[in-house]
Amino acid sequence: ERVDNAVRAMTELSTSAGESPVKADTIANRQDISLKYLLDILRDLKRAELVRSKRGPDGGFVLSRPAGEITLAEVFRAIDGPLADVHDSSLRDLTYPEPAEALPAVWMAIRASLRRVLETVSVADLASGELNADVLALADEYRRTTEARYR
Repeated sequence: ERVDNAVRAMTELSTSAGESPVKADTIANRQDISLKYLLDILRDLKRAELVRSKRGPDGGFVLSRPAGEITLAEVFRAIDGPLADVHDSSLRDLTYPEPAEALPAVWMAIRASLRRVLETVSVADLASGELNADVLALADEYRRTTEARYR
């Protein structure tokens, strides 16, 4: 939920790119997020240098760089740490005894699939609704398999 709210806040900020800062309460109201919760999320995004804040009556938050240069993967990492953080050590060096010896390949596939989506979609792509064909195909596959499962 934190990541979902962070991505939504970033898309709100992307719509005012190059204009004046957006107040946190404006984002909170537009996206139906608790202001206190949102401020905590914005603090994490600021720490990750994805947003900047400006104080004063004309203050608020702005993206630290163009929305087209900020991937969803960066937002995820700012809020939750590494993508699919399954194990503290590098997956390249991870081994398990039989019968779980194939498990590292599963963890690698999960990380690769997350990266395939999150590292190719920018905040600008999301805000414009213009997602790439691979992402749309994966979403369609998910929809079809979920519908088939719950018929």
